[in-house]
Amino acid sequence: MSRFLLLTLIAASLTLTACSSEPQDTHPDQPVTKRKAVFKQMLRTLEPMGMVVREREDYNSQAFLADAKKLKQLASEPWVHFTPDSNYPPTRAKPEVWQKPADFSHARQKLEESTEKLLKAAESGNMALIRPALNGVEESCKSCHQQFRGKI
Repeated sequence: MSRFLLLTLIAASLTLTACSSEPQDTHPDQPVTKRKAVFKQMLRTLEPMGMVVREREDYNSQAFLADAKKLKQLASEPWVHFTPDSNYPPTRAKPEVWQKPADFSHARQKLEESTEKLLKAAESGNMALIRPALNGVEESCKSCHQQFRGKI
């Protein structure tokens, strides 16, 4: 009986996995998947920094600086994956990404500049400089999402 139950659970989990609500990225180069992966890395890097700035985690200057360096590097990576042929499901990018390329480029530049400021602040080790710099990064993310990212 336990063997039957195990096989049933495996079959059910495989069925649920196959029923994913998000369409698969079928493009040969998978630009949507690649840019999503970079944005997720950025979020995973930024979140612990936010916890430190909001005093929910202890400040470790070396760890914070390492995260600031990583975030600065990641901030320049997703843009090459916004190719003209990458506006297809499962993208959440709004058509404005391609309709307003100058605005999108400006938003990208704003993020890259804000991560540079955060890196400089992190190098100083001064929380009075770090806090507004991190807020600037978060604000540039929020602004870009409002203009260029659709809902799920």
